[in-house]
Amino acid sequence: MELKIEGMHCGACVRRVTQALEKTAGVTVESVAIGSAVIETADAAAAVAALQKAGFAAQPVS
Repeated sequence: MELKIEGMHCGACVRRVTQALEKTAGVTVESVAIGSAVIETADAAAAVAALQKAGFAAQPVS
């Protein structure tokens, strides 16, 4: 699943997003780049909520 993530501007943002996703139960991080992440999960809502808590707006890409 690909997520579009707003508010990422630098390497520190990439680290924060990666850490937030890795701490989320049931989420496997495949890759994170400025503006997007590719993850494996059965619960996209949990991943989006974790990113919102970390300060980023996120939504699944169809």
